[in-house]
Amino acid sequence: MPSEQSGNPPMRELRLHVDGIAMVRLLGPEDRYLSTIEKQYPKVSVHVRGNDVTLVGLPDEVEAVRSLIEELQHMIVEGQDLGEAQITSSARMMTVPGVTSPSQLLGAPILTARGKSVRAKSMGQKEYVDAIDSNTIVFGIGPAGTGKTYLAMAKAVRALQNKEVERIILTRPAVEAGERLGFLPGTLTDKIDPYLRPLYDALGEMLDPELIPKLLASGTIEVAPLAYMRGRTLNSAFVVLDEAQNTTPEQMKMFLTRLGFGSKMVVTGDVTQIDLPAGASGLKLVTRVLDEVEDIHFSYLTSADVVRHTLVGRIVDAYTEYDAQKQALRHETAEARDFAARGPQRSGGPRDRLPKRSHS
Repeated sequence: MPSEQSGNPPMRELRLHVDGIAMVRLLGPEDRYLSTIEKQYPKVSVHVRGNDVTLVGLPDEVEAVRSLIEELQHMIVEGQDLGEAQITSSARMMTVPGVTSPSQLLGAPILTARGKSVRAKSMGQKEYVDAIDSNTIVFGIGPAGTGKTYLAMAKAVRALQNKEVERIILTRPAVEAGERLGFLPGTLTDKIDPYLRPLYDALGEMLDPELIPKLLASGTIEVAPLAYMRGRTLNSAFVVLDEAQNTTPEQMKMFLTRLGFGSKMVVTGDVTQIDLPAGASGLKLVTRVLDEVEDIHFSYLTSADVVRHTLVGRIVDAYTEYDAQKQALRHETAEARDFAARGPQRSGGPRDRLPKRSHS
């Protein structure tokens, strides 16, 4: 009679030796990256001793972890700084048919500045970056943390450095998210600057801080509210509109028609975080109006492209599920209301067919 274990799938043990890189760069501080790998492949046991890594589990799963670890080694050798989100993204990419090497797929860095390389870290980001290269106007639509604005600004700085454009223009609509501009202290510039601060912060990561004031003073880089774009024609410029979900349809049309010769535009936004007090979002409308216009591309990023803390992706998914449930409940409530409103108009019920009582 066969033993109970005879029906168990065969297990495989594989030992890897990591050479040429510090193990802390592969495993992360306090082995956090190792924990991330184990979460991606819970059926594989990973044991580390010195520079030796032992994998035990189902053959296919062990092979997948081996490929991932080797891929992460390649990334480190190429100068990339690993993070938990990047490990999760790489593991996910390796399950896609036809994708064997995330490091080769993501390719060369978009920009190298201040000792750091800016590059796409997911398939969605890679497609977004490639779309910017091949289209005049690109819309990057997705949740927080997907790198929409950061990658667009990296492409803008790269285009300026390569003399593909003469200037960079960064703009945002100055829309409050519950606050009121008028009650903030200071001049109009003082009131608006906090809304543009994320753009300044990103510039500070991509350019020498001492160079930024000179570029701003000369007009080579301009950071301004969207209202300042009205009436202008933007030639030979790389223009980035951030937080576009807070534009009205009229503002979006105004912005897009500023496009001049030799220019490129990237519009970024998250349609789930609209702060407009009332009315439709220009970003939502434009996806329907310009969807089939040539040389305009819409890139849709998802929680799979989030490159912040891994918890951000789970937060995005939770809110997406909540919004879907709320939408379904709203639909059911509307249907019930319509049904109730039609009730008095219905005819042919049992009481309608009863004979009238005669009075003698």
